[in-house]
Amino acid sequence: MENWRKSSYSGPDDGNNCVEISTSPTHVSIRDSKAPTRATLTLPTPAFTTFLDGLKAPHSTVTDFARLRG
Repeated sequence: MENWRKSSYSGPDDGNNCVEISTSPTHVSIRDSKAPTRATLTLPTPAFTTFLDGLKAPHSTVTDFARLRG
C-alpha cells in the first residue's frame, strides 16, 4: 500500500484539488487528488528532482503564478 501525501501548498480554500505524491527509495509517483483511482505518473527520483528544479527556475510560469498567488 502506498502512502500518498498532499502538496504542502494545498490549503482549505483549494477544495482538496491538488497533487499527491508517494515516494519509494527509487521512485516518486504523482496523482491528481480529484481522481485518485486514475493513472499515476511515476518517475525515477533523480528525474523527479530535475522536474522540480525546472519548476523553481526563474523563467518558470509555475513560479510566477505561485508568486502572484502569494
